[in-house]
Amino acid sequence: MSRHVTRVTALALGLAGLLAGSSLPAGAGPSDTGLKGAIDTILADSRLDGGAASVVVADASSGDTLYQRDAGDRLMPASNTKIPTSVAAMALLGPEYRFRTEVLSTAGPRGGVLHGDLYLRGTGDPTTLAKDYDALAARVAASGVRRVTGRLVADDTRFDTNRLGRSWAADDESSYYSAQISPLTVAPDTDYDSGTVVVEAAPAAHAGAKPRISLTPATGYVRVDNRATTVPAGRPAGLTIEREHGTNTITVAGEIPVQGSPAKEWVTVWEPTGYAAAVFTDALAAHGVRVDGPPRLGAPTPAHAKALATHSSMPLKDLMRPFMKLSNNMHAEALTKTIGYETSGRGTWSAGLAAIGTYLKEQGVQTSTVRQVDGSGLSRMNLFPAAQLARLLLAVQDAPWYADWYASLPVACAPDRATGGTLRSRMCGTPAALNTRAKTGTLTGASGLSGYVTDAGGRRLVYSIVLNNHLASSVKSIEDAIVVTLARSDTAKGAITAVPPSRIRSVDPSTGLECSWRKPDPC
Repeated sequence: MSRHVTRVTALALGLAGLLAGSSLPAGAGPSDTGLKGAIDTILADSRLDGGAASVVVADASSGDTLYQRDAGDRLMPASNTKIPTSVAAMALLGPEYRFRTEVLSTAGPRGGVLHGDLYLRGTGDPTTLAKDYDALAARVAASGVRRVTGRLVADDTRFDTNRLGRSWAADDESSYYSAQISPLTVAPDTDYDSGTVVVEAAPAAHAGAKPRISLTPATGYVRVDNRATTVPAGRPAGLTIEREHGTNTITVAGEIPVQGSPAKEWVTVWEPTGYAAAVFTDALAAHGVRVDGPPRLGAPTPAHAKALATHSSMPLKDLMRPFMKLSNNMHAEALTKTIGYETSGRGTWSAGLAAIGTYLKEQGVQTSTVRQVDGSGLSRMNLFPAAQLARLLLAVQDAPWYADWYASLPVACAPDRATGGTLRSRMCGTPAALNTRAKTGTLTGASGLSGYVTDAGGRRLVYSIVLNNHLASSVKSIEDAIVVTLARSDTAKGAITAVPPSRIRSVDPSTGLECSWRKPDPC
């Protein structure tokens, strides 16, 4: 019998009781070895009064349930939704999968002139930078092209034209974490927040003048409406930088003091295909290639077109790190549509989610208890019981790509963003620091933390904590207290050392927000 079959059988036995979790009273579960009382006490925190908690702790090797609290209750998982999306991507696309961005034509240049259109075809790469488009333009110029008599055609037909996910909040439209999804897009920096431009406003040299505005990448695709004012030194800063709905006009308003720190905002663009076409057109011009006609968006590349230049993304196993460490929503959605295309020929959310659901079912997840409507968890329609997240975390441990996927999870209190990610400021000074790896999740009134930790006796544990309907600005220290309690205890011996939430600081008390949420990054 294979190790995988053995583990799946063990999980089926160890987690069978979780399926009935919603019928059990709060806190009911395995016999109390002290762990039940400790976690129940943590969950009695007043910040959860009137809220909901679905929590599971299991032995990572056997699948035996050590603790459960309303394990079958369906709650909003927020970015814990990225767990099923990411493992399905690794399984269905493969760790070596790469996106390709190509420049093609139906005829070669004659005397430096390419008669007809030039095609820019994307396949969904959410990590394409302006420098990558510049490299493509350089190769086009090196092929001998100096003039294109037709147009630049931006082929984004790999995906459908639905740009925003189901039930995404309208007031998030300008925010970097809610960008439109297209197979052709641009990321402004190596956080790879595709479909965004970085807007920086610096104070003028004297009061009364407008701030100086710069864009990264430098592009004319967006227009800046600068309504802001530089005020005398010592005055408080109060700038807003937002894009107007349905446009690429970005309004900068408010005040910034002389000699004050520049304000910086990552702002989404309207129609990322056009953004990519504009950045590539500028790159072509910089390399001496003139395109006579205006760009055309959304048309397919002819089947007989030949590639003049190609850019390949990093392999998926490497892309997993910025995706999961920084909880990049746009990566999740691009991967979901790519899964749909590669499994069914349809680059849609519905096709991708169907394939993800089939994969989850094969791993023993009770998909009838789950609702997933996007890849990232940005939608408030997503519902996952902690039991099913724990089941998935247990099941994937035998996958051939597991080590690469596991390495992509944020690490508690690892200060480097490339390692600690969204956990880098949490659980510091505790036995969970540099020990637990987990996926975070946050929406207003919804919080999650699911992953792995080794306890004081060397026992590896899986846990999933999903908290909903709280009014407190943050319940992260409640999650952290549970994980630190696990790390500090010897669960096999029943030697439990409980840690109350009040001893763990995981948010900035001045804002109520985790520092890892904010850009530019202050952590």
